[in-house]
Amino acid sequence: MTDRKHIDPTIYTTRPTDKRLEKENRVYDLLEELSIPFLRIDHDAMNTVDECQDVDKFLGVEICKNLFLCNSQKTKFYLLMMPGHKKFVTRDFCKQINSSRLSFAPPEYMEAYLDLTPGSASILGLMNDHEHHVQLVMDQEVVDQPLIGCHPCINTSSLTLATNDVLNKFLPYTNHDVLYVNL
Repeated sequence: MTDRKHIDPTIYTTRPTDKRLEKENRVYDLLEELSIPFLRIDHDAMNTVDECQDVDKFLGVEICKNLFLCNSQKTKFYLLMMPGHKKFVTRDFCKQINSSRLSFAPPEYMEAYLDLTPGSASILGLMNDHEHHVQLVMDQEVVDQPLIGCHPCINTSSLTLATNDVLNKFLPYTNHDVLYVNL
């Protein structure tokens, strides 16, 4: 790692009290509305799973690798959640979801559909996908863990959520189905 990112070691169980972006505030509003408890830690912007390793230690959970992918025609979009330690092999993934070769989707689609920017991809962005442009795909290893680590639609904070709450409260609210894979 080149330079070490600053992490506020305080673990919060409440929304931030300082000024935040509207898209982050909407996450906390929804978590409160759905009665989903969370742990939160604030830090410098972290754009990769490798940069999040110290955050993982504070929160006691591995932050998920979130990949925003699309087909070559840019007509099908996928948000893939997988353990941060796993290597993504496009061929294996495409075979499991029955799709032709995929690539990373251009950032403008992530912003248009999920209100996210590169480095802050998160399952929580699905709350902004009202027209269901994005298919959620989860590696079974993520689903089998009791907790999910993710960003609140911005990469300067990280949250820990109960997997059960994500699957049984958050996703039904967003009305997104899940494709399960084993990568």
